[in-house]
Amino acid sequence: MLQKKLITGLFWVLLLNLLIKPFWILGIEVGVQNAVGAAEYGLYFAVFNLAYIFNILLDIGVTNFNTRNIAQHPQLIGKHLPAILSLKLLLGVLYVVVAFTVGLLMGYSSKEFHLLALLTFNQFLSSLILYLRSNFEGLLLFKWDSVISILDRVVMILICGFLLWGRGMGNDGSFTLFHFVYAQTAAYLLTGALALGVLLRRTGVHGLRFSRPFSLAILKQSLPFALLVLLMASYNRLDPVLLQQLSPVGTGDYQAGIYAGAFRLLDALTMIAYLVSVPLLPVFSRQTKEGGEQLVDTLRMVTSLMAVFAIPAALFLSRLDGELMELLYIEHIDESAAVFRILIFCIIPISVTYVYGTLLTAGGRLKQLNILAACALVLNVVVNIVCIPRFGAVGSAWASLTAQSFMALAQVVMAMKIFNIRPRLGYILKLALFALCIITGCWLMPDMAWWTQLLVAAAGSVGLALLLRLLDLKELILIIKENK
Repeated sequence: MLQKKLITGLFWVLLLNLLIKPFWILGIEVGVQNAVGAAEYGLYFAVFNLAYIFNILLDIGVTNFNTRNIAQHPQLIGKHLPAILSLKLLLGVLYVVVAFTVGLLMGYSSKEFHLLALLTFNQFLSSLILYLRSNFEGLLLFKWDSVISILDRVVMILICGFLLWGRGMGNDGSFTLFHFVYAQTAAYLLTGALALGVLLRRTGVHGLRFSRPFSLAILKQSLPFALLVLLMASYNRLDPVLLQQLSPVGTGDYQAGIYAGAFRLLDALTMIAYLVSVPLLPVFSRQTKEGGEQLVDTLRMVTSLMAVFAIPAALFLSRLDGELMELLYIEHIDESAAVFRILIFCIIPISVTYVYGTLLTAGGRLKQLNILAACALVLNVVVNIVCIPRFGAVGSAWASLTAQSFMALAQVVMAMKIFNIRPRLGYILKLALFALCIITGCWLMPDMAWWTQLLVAAAGSVGLALLLRLLDLKELILIIKENK
C-alpha cells in the first residue's frame, strides 16, 4: 500500500511540477535576467542566497520533524498544528534580526537592505507554506501537496509574464528586480492562505495556541534537523555569496550573475530529484520503523529512477553547453557555458543525496549527517577561497561539484552500513553498463539540432534502462494495482 501511495504521489507531484516549474525557471527567471542584466540579477541572486541560507531559523527543523512524526502518528496533527504555527511567528522575528545583522556586517548598501527586507519576508511565507505542506505529506495527501507546490509559481508566471511581455516592460528596460520580488510576495500570500484554509478545514483546528513547554520540546527534538539544513543550505547556496565577496573589486555581482545563469538549468533538473524525494520521507519513515524487504525494494526502485534521469542529463547537457546558453541568454554566452559544462554534473551527486540523505533522515541518523554536511561545507569554502580569485565563477562550479560528490558518496556508504544493505552484484553491473553505454552514446552522437540530440538521448536512455531492466514497467504497474 505504501509503495502504491508513493508511486501515485510521485505521479501527481511530477506531473504538475513538470508542467509549471520548467517554464518558471527557463522562461520567467531567464526573462528577468535578460531584462535586468547579469550584474543586477547577480546582486539579487547573492542577496537571495544569503536570505536562503539563514531561513532554517524560520523552521529550526520543525518541518522535517513534522513530516516524519505525522507520518508515524497522524492523530497528533490537532495538537501540533496550532502550537507550531505560533512558534513559527516567533522564529520569523529571530530570522529577520539575524539576516539583517549579517547584512550589516557584510556592509550592505541601502538597495541591498531593501532587497533583503523583501526577500526575508518572502522566505518567511515560503517556510510557512513548506510547513503546511509537510502536514499534507505526513497524512499522505499527495494530491493536495502537488497543487500547493505549484500554485505560487503559477501566480508568479501570470504576474511576471504580464509585466515582461504583456506590457512590454522587459523590452524598454522599465522592468526592475523589485517587480520580480513583489510578484513573489503576492504569490506566496495567496498560496499560504489557500494551504492554511484547506488544512484547517480538514483537521478542524481553529486559532493559534502557544505552549512554551510544547515549543521547547519540539525545538529540542528538531535542533538536529535545523543544524543539518543549515549546513546543507550553506554548501549548496554559499557559492554566489562568496563570489560577490571574494571576486576582484567591481566584478562580484557580474560573476554571481554568470554563475546564476549557468545554475538555472541545474536548478530546473534538481527540482525533479527533489520532487521524487518529497514523498520518500514519510514512506522511508514508516518502512524503517516496520523493517522488512520493502525498504530495499523501494530504495532500489528510486535509485534506478534517479540514475536513468541524472546520468544522461549530465552527459548530454554538458555536450550542449554553448547551444543551451545561447538559447537562453542574450549576453555572457561563453562565460556561462564554461561554468555550465562543469556545474551540470552536480545533478548526479545531488540526485543520490536526495535518495540516501532522505533515507538517513528517516532513520534518525542526524548526527552522522551533520558531520558529513560540516565536512562538505568546509570543503566547499576551501575550494572557493582557492579558486574564486583566479577562476571566478568557474572556480565556484568546481567547488560545488567537489562538495556535492563528497556528500553523495559518503551518504551511500553510510546508509549501506547502517541499514545493512547489500546491493546485488548484478544490479551494480547493470548500473555500470548503463553509465558506460550513455558515455559511449554521448561521444558517438552526431552533430544535430540540440533538441533532436535531446530527444534521441532521452529515448535511447529510457530504452536502454528498460532493456537492462533498471526500469521494470510490470513492477510499477503491479505496485499501482495492488491493494485497490
